[in-house]
Amino acid sequence: MRISTLTIYNQHTSSMNKQQADVMKVGQQIASGKRVTTISDDPQAMTQAVALSQSQAVTQQFVDARIGVRNSLGQEESVLNSVTEIYSRAKTLMVQAANGTLGDADRASVGSELKSLYESLVGLANSGDGNGRYLFGGYQDDTAPFIRQPDGSVSFNGSTEIREQRVDADRLMPTGHTGDEIFRQVHSSAGYLVDASPANAGTMTFGAAEILDPSDPQFGQAFDLSFGGTAAAPTYSVNGGAAVAYTAPQDIAVGGLRVRLEGQPAAGDTLRIAPADQGNTDIFKTFERAIAALDTPAITASDKANLRNSIHVVMNELDNGLENVLTVRAEVGARFNELDTLDAISSNRMIGYKQAMSDLVDLNYVEAASEYSMRMVGLQAAQQSFAKVKDLSLFNYLR
Repeated sequence: MRISTLTIYNQHTSSMNKQQADVMKVGQQIASGKRVTTISDDPQAMTQAVALSQSQAVTQQFVDARIGVRNSLGQEESVLNSVTEIYSRAKTLMVQAANGTLGDADRASVGSELKSLYESLVGLANSGDGNGRYLFGGYQDDTAPFIRQPDGSVSFNGSTEIREQRVDADRLMPTGHTGDEIFRQVHSSAGYLVDASPANAGTMTFGAAEILDPSDPQFGQAFDLSFGGTAAAPTYSVNGGAAVAYTAPQDIAVGGLRVRLEGQPAAGDTLRIAPADQGNTDIFKTFERAIAALDTPAITASDKANLRNSIHVVMNELDNGLENVLTVRAEVGARFNELDTLDAISSNRMIGYKQAMSDLVDLNYVEAASEYSMRMVGLQAAQQSFAKVKDLSLFNYLR
């Protein structure tokens, strides 16, 4: 078989090009630090690497989502801290107003500071997140959750449902709380509250509801007391029942509870004993009642009794409101802790992904350097061999 000179040249050129390509490939691997740079290098490893890359991207998305939730919760915690301070100061003012030595002017001065706290509280309830959204508006975060009515009162205009953010594959976390949860609810442990109508004409006052028998069949229900009879022989009935003689002071026992009443009621006066969540749970109404009571001159004995009753109710409602805010703050703290835990888990997960990715595609520099040297030797040998072979010819041996 004849082998032409062109064939020899082509074979040697092809061989050197292949070896040159192999050298360049190893050099590219060394430069990039990757063993697998294209899918043809290792199809199985590249397929697994793509799947790992997707998992890393999803995990990073959850990390970014947790940052957003953490920022929202941080803003909420800052506002709730200010709300707590307002409640505490309001309670201090009400204790001061309960001092029987204060006159109408002194109570009006206390009421003036209470009005400032009230305005501050409304502002905090309508706090924004810096991006044009209201913290406590729920789904309706594009409008103020609390609005002023024509009569000066404040009403809730937001949503009672809160937005949620997926912070991990199987965890949806609320991004905050609604204004309804914070300013218009009480904790389940609030217990009973006693309240008398501000329009009562008598001098009756009341103490706190004392729990005697939680197993009573009527425990947990509300009880409305209506007073009648005459000034000389007053009576009361519970939930429209039979009239019972009243003699001040008197302990009223209903539904496993006991309430101490003092003073003389007038016919038509009313008293309500009910679980806190069945009474007024709106903290703004609590402030409005307190301000109205402090601004109203207490001249007659009936006025002073109504003032005392209102202050008593307001202080109890402030306590319940504060307890509710502290509970919400505890929930915020628990979510912070959960986010920290998820971050730690995510960090460990990312380390595992990176290690698995490294095992699949990263380069072993020792092996690569050895292979690079070997292929360079092969390329140089091929070049030198071709240089010698190309000069071989029969004409070199003719004399």
